[in-house]
Amino acid sequence: MKSYNIIDHEYDVVVLGAGGSGLRAAVGLSEAGLKTACISKVFPTRSHTSAAQGGISAALGNMGEDDWRWHMYDTVKGSDWLGDQDSIEYLCKEAPRAVLELEQYGVPFSRTEDGKIYQRPFGGMTKNYGNEPVERTCAAADRTGHAILHTLYGQALKHNTEFFIEYFALDLLMKNGECKGLIAWNLKDGTIHRFRSHITIIATGGYGKIYYSATSAHTCTGDGNAMILRAGLPLQDMEFVQFHPTGIYGHGTLISEGVRGEGGYLLNSKGERFMERYAPKAKDLASRDVVSRSIALEINEGRGVGKEKDHVHLHLEHLDPKVIEEKLPGISESSKLFANVDVTKEPIPVVPTVHYNMGGIPTNYKAEVLTVNGSDKTVPGLMAIGEAACVSVHGANRLGSNSLIDLVVFGRAAAKRAAEILNPGTPHEEISESETNKCIERFDKLRNGNGSNKTSTLRLAMQKTMQSKCAVFRTEKTLKEGVDEIRKSFEGMESIFVKDKSLIFNTDLVETLEFDNLIRQAITTIDSAYHRTESRGAHAREDFPKRDDEKFMKHTLSWCNGSKTKIIYRPVHRSTLTNDVQYFPPQERVY
Repeated sequence: MKSYNIIDHEYDVVVLGAGGSGLRAAVGLSEAGLKTACISKVFPTRSHTSAAQGGISAALGNMGEDDWRWHMYDTVKGSDWLGDQDSIEYLCKEAPRAVLELEQYGVPFSRTEDGKIYQRPFGGMTKNYGNEPVERTCAAADRTGHAILHTLYGQALKHNTEFFIEYFALDLLMKNGECKGLIAWNLKDGTIHRFRSHITIIATGGYGKIYYSATSAHTCTGDGNAMILRAGLPLQDMEFVQFHPTGIYGHGTLISEGVRGEGGYLLNSKGERFMERYAPKAKDLASRDVVSRSIALEINEGRGVGKEKDHVHLHLEHLDPKVIEEKLPGISESSKLFANVDVTKEPIPVVPTVHYNMGGIPTNYKAEVLTVNGSDKTVPGLMAIGEAACVSVHGANRLGSNSLIDLVVFGRAAAKRAAEILNPGTPHEEISESETNKCIERFDKLRNGNGSNKTSTLRLAMQKTMQSKCAVFRTEKTLKEGVDEIRKSFEGMESIFVKDKSLIFNTDLVETLEFDNLIRQAITTIDSAYHRTESRGAHAREDFPKRDDEKFMKHTLSWCNGSKTKIIYRPVHRSTLTNDVQYFPPQERVY
């Protein structure tokens, strides 16, 4: 390993990822006086949080009566009762405070006539425990994530967070079951960096690019999740992948749920508002898994639109042009650019597209990572937040606008917990060279790959397998075929070919490292789906169409060692944190 120039750093806390959750954690950590580094493989304001459109949920009650307990009920129901109710209580109770903090930081929210934060209705958000829709989603037009991300980056700089931009994290540094930091590669000069920290916070986002058609950016490769698997730790609930109902047909670009929140609706080839058939009360504002399955059913039964009858239409031309201009300007631009549609005159062609991962790194509501034995014991020195984490507020299905609030509430919680348990400037333990070398050896092997398989070919095979075998509807047959096929992509890595052997901005090597991360998550996703023989939330088994609370009211934990997986289960948390709200027992989930 002498060929690599290894540079050492010491911090109280290292945050891996500069999206909404990573930046919110960094702000809180720096405010608390902890020496904080934030590492990102892209410039922070290019992080995928910038793509979030519709808004951020919080029971502020600016547009009428609301209560965080109603928000909690909706989130538990949206999760199809797989969410941990202590974590959901924490999320919903803390949400108003977290949003008001964002306002104080400078997020330019849209405003009501009396100057309050504007809120719009979103799918599955109700008042009086499901009785009627509520305006709960706080919005900055249809660019809410972009506004939050830029504001938090400014705050992090203001509080002297140290940024390491365009660094690619390779692996965690573990010692006797504790996390002591991580190893990263500086893309700009080719150096290898060893970051020692008392706490490492993983905020690397989702892994949507295991699929062929996804709203995710090319960078959404779940790097932190794969680092967890290589460290011998499990991921949780990987089978639950959310398909957003309205991706632009043929392109995948997201059309925000905010369109339907402002009054947009879906039509099939017969001109029917078909959601009235599947969700008589909520209609087009049912939860995302329900709307996605409804669209898929319409297409499967021959009522899709277009030459191939393989998509449906989203109409908003009936809306006041001023509403579109003020509340949905980004949607108007995207539709024109990617579908050549003038939304004031014609409908947008849409189809369900992979959008969000409910699964990830198991944590408690304090953002601490849980240990390998499936208990509630934590891994010292390791936290996870945002889409990379599975604190399980989303369970089997996430409600729209609950993602951004997840980022800021648990980013804030991680910073708070770190400040409680750390003394700034505490000396660091030594890290053995063998642990460092183990990280470098994998990097070196891939860099010098001289086989016959191109990364792009293997990645495409993986994505096509996931798209066809682990889609909106699943069966034992398709999943078993997928389980076998996905391992062929993994085995192809043994003879991978990396043409560029350099260390400076080597995108060929970056994509190979990202594929190594993705394929491990693809394996755990499809194996977890194969073993869950029920339908719940986003996991829809045609051969097991009913939810089975007796056998599967539990979280899936999956390990990956090479192409081999191990799967066990742990109970769902049914108790609440306080006496402010009671446990919501399972019931039939209808909208």
